[in-house]
Amino acid sequence: MFAEVIVDVSANSLDKIFDYKCPENCTIFLGQRVLLPFGKRTIEGYVLNLKESTNLDLSQVKEIIKPLDEQPLILPEMFTLISELKKEYNLRIIDILHLIVPSQIRSGKVKQQTIRNCFLTEYALSHISELKSNSKNQIAACAYLKNKPQESIVTLNKNFGSATINKLIEKGFIDFVTENVNRTPLTEVENNINTEFKPTEKQQLAIQKILSKQNLFNLLFGVTGSGKTEVYMQVIKEALKNNQTAIMLVPEISLTPKTVKQFRSRFGNLVAVLHSGLSDGEKFDEWFRLYNGEAKIAVGARSAIFAPLKNLGAIIIDEEHDSSYQSENNPRYETVTVAKLRAKYNNCPLVLGSATPTIETFYNAQKQSYNLITLDERINKRPLPKMDIVDMCHEFREGNTSLFSNHLLNEMSKAVNNSEQIMLFLNRRGYSSFQMCRECGFLAKCSDCDVSLVYHKEDNLLKCHYCGKKFKTLTKCPNCQKSSIKLGNTGTEKIEQELSELFPNTKVFRMDNDTTTTKSSHAKILGEFEKTKPAILVGTQMIAKGHDFPSVTLVGILDADLSLFYSDFKANEKTFQLVTQVAGRAGRAEKEGKVVLQTFFPKHYVYNFCSSYDYLRFYNKEINLRETASFPPFSKIIRILVTAEEDEPAKNLTHELFLKCKDLRVNNKSDFYFLEAMRSPHAKIKRKYRYQVLMRIKENKPELVNQIFEIANVINSKVSVFVEVNPQNLS
Repeated sequence: MFAEVIVDVSANSLDKIFDYKCPENCTIFLGQRVLLPFGKRTIEGYVLNLKESTNLDLSQVKEIIKPLDEQPLILPEMFTLISELKKEYNLRIIDILHLIVPSQIRSGKVKQQTIRNCFLTEYALSHISELKSNSKNQIAACAYLKNKPQESIVTLNKNFGSATINKLIEKGFIDFVTENVNRTPLTEVENNINTEFKPTEKQQLAIQKILSKQNLFNLLFGVTGSGKTEVYMQVIKEALKNNQTAIMLVPEISLTPKTVKQFRSRFGNLVAVLHSGLSDGEKFDEWFRLYNGEAKIAVGARSAIFAPLKNLGAIIIDEEHDSSYQSENNPRYETVTVAKLRAKYNNCPLVLGSATPTIETFYNAQKQSYNLITLDERINKRPLPKMDIVDMCHEFREGNTSLFSNHLLNEMSKAVNNSEQIMLFLNRRGYSSFQMCRECGFLAKCSDCDVSLVYHKEDNLLKCHYCGKKFKTLTKCPNCQKSSIKLGNTGTEKIEQELSELFPNTKVFRMDNDTTTTKSSHAKILGEFEKTKPAILVGTQMIAKGHDFPSVTLVGILDADLSLFYSDFKANEKTFQLVTQVAGRAGRAEKEGKVVLQTFFPKHYVYNFCSSYDYLRFYNKEINLRETASFPPFSKIIRILVTAEEDEPAKNLTHELFLKCKDLRVNNKSDFYFLEAMRSPHAKIKRKYRYQVLMRIKENKPELVNQIFEIANVINSKVSVFVEVNPQNLS
């Protein structure tokens, strides 16, 4: 018997199948991890196929040393997924396998945690009198165990000393059984199963349409607070009834504790959590709970789409519009694409939920590629919050140079006086976005990345938000030696400080990447905020979606223009989504909500649609612009990204790739809308120089995309080349 194996090395030159002979002394399974001789090394690999013979010279075929796992870690479904993702995104097979089998599972460093539970033996019961009278701890330990069926050895060692317990084990007085113990994340979330909620008539119609499977792909288009989560839970409940499993995705780790709480209250211990914020032990245990069928619902962020669940009955992607569902690092993939592949394989419904779907998703729904299911009113019949748009140019002319308009301050004072809660959104963390010299214009930049450093007053440091490197704060300019150091735009840290001064008797919480560095920090901040009244929560995008606080009556959007003027064809769409989502946090219970949006461009059409929550009018305008300019969904954007530690090799290879793409365009003129090579907007990140070849081609041209993949399949030890299809971020 022979095995076709992929070796566990991420290199283009090794992204191919190698034949190995199966050892006679053990059975090798499809999908199993194995130890292999490879050149002069011994490395790991994965069995992708088994066959009776090989076309190679038998003297050249080496033998597998041994299997590394008792069971194959790759489910049969995943072989189809590997094939499809390699074709769709030009990914290396081993990189896809790393998504399917996380490092905590394949490294061998993380093990199942066990505990020894001790009990008193029959022998002890008839021989306790033989213990010497001065062996007080031994006698006490036996007396303690006499009243307990079992006790952990950790507790016994703590109470009576490890020497005492070991002596009793030697004498045969104590024996033990070994038990596996799961390291369960979010243990503060209760597993008490609540009674069922009765869906509303509109929710019931949505559930029935999804379960009918007239179309496997569904867009649940529901305004904020319309009860989409209850629809998700009812669909998953039906899957469980049919002995099936489910995946529930949320865009931010900060939303996971809330989602886990909701799902555990309904489905108890059948829920497992998968996201990057867990410890290695927790990831290991939760992955195997899903793999072994102990847990049947995977809740998590993007990576949970690869959960090792068999017989999927539902896949849910909440806030499907969120950019975090697209991986921007190798391996690059779109979560929705993976979800579609898994839904097709399992013949199960995929539900994409959003109040502000991506233009591409809504376009698919309009074309009837997806079922369009609408929930157009809040579950409690409450109106969406009134949105006031404040012209900050007018504020400046009136002498107000602070980041808070007079209108927002007045509304905040009212909310505080009424013991209500406030959420303030600013999509910029830190105290100030840069430090620069007023005299010569020197800008403090990261030595490893071509980006400005952000000043963090709390640590009195300059930090790079791309590589994490830290630098001393400038007191004088290193270029001209003058002390004219200016701080740039305000960040969340400075807002927090100013709010504490403006409202000294009100608790101010801050939620951004700097305050949520530990795995429990999201839940802790949100939990404390929920219990505190009055209170103010200031934060970045992580406060904008999914949260449901009944006492939040006011939302302030401090600088709505931040996302509006990016050099990105999706800038208008992202701004509309962000404003609508953060606005939806207000007035979700009985009290009326209000939103104050501050902008220097109050007449911009995006804000007009935002203020009326009119997604359909926004979509109609945006889709016309996209069609006129031939942007997605009417085209496909492809970026070949070239990175290297030296500038010249990256630049030269980019030029070569560009010339090959130009030749390709000559033979496919009508299929190309745009082709250009350039230095990336962020020309250097983490010590690597970055160049790109950007092109826009006709949609549904898979042969052309494959030809571009072939051009980009470069084997070069000094330069890395990646291809991105419809990337979220071109910087």
